[in-house]
Amino acid sequence: MASPDAKIILYTNHRCPWAHRVHIALEELKIPFEEVIIDLDTPRTPEYLKINPRGLVPALSYNGEIIIESAIVSQFLADAYPSHLAPPSGTPSGALRRARIALFADAFSKVQSAIFQFNRARTDEEIASVEEALVTSAAKEVEPLLSDAKPFFGGSDKLTLAEVLTGSFVIRLLSLSRAGVLPSGLLLSLAEKAPSFSKWAQTVAVHPSVTSIYDEDKIIQATKARIAKLRAAA
Repeated sequence: MASPDAKIILYTNHRCPWAHRVHIALEELKIPFEEVIIDLDTPRTPEYLKINPRGLVPALSYNGEIIIESAIVSQFLADAYPSHLAPPSGTPSGALRRARIALFADAFSKVQSAIFQFNRARTDEEIASVEEALVTSAAKEVEPLLSDAKPFFGGSDKLTLAEVLTGSFVIRLLSLSRAGVLPSGLLLSLAEKAPSFSKWAQTVAVHPSVTSIYDEDKIIQATKARIAKLRAAA
């Protein structure tokens, strides 16, 4: 188990859904940390590139050791601070539970990919195609893995590592759909064709750990601007 007085610095940006993953984990674990906001609208400073040569967020400094890539950082925190997020992997049941969480995250990645494909869809036909792909992925890949959600993954009554890895994308999916940035009928289609997914997503999207840094108005406006820019350049 990690030292309770470990010095943790999170290099982040609240608009980034990948950095948002780590915020969810830290909020659930109630770990004190220092936050450094990285401006994603300007070139990365030489100082930050020394911390993360890829120039991306998040990056986590743990007692001076740098850990990068959001899924890796989130997994590290779950390993370093045993909790309800994920069981230790040292037993067959713990290893199996973690394997199921990993499969869930992989299945959800297809939904996640479709969310971002909307950015470049220019015509009504392209938008409809992406919408169909998202709903199909949710119904085929994710829905069966949520049959026992109560209300969270694997029958848990608390947020798990599965939600840490997906919650930032779930809240954007629902928020942007309600705002009309994504197709207005998307949520209805999900409710009809992937009811377990829809119910789970509604619960995840309002959880305090998921909403803690989410500024809906800013995300909606930034997404609208990004979509307009990408479509104009396409």
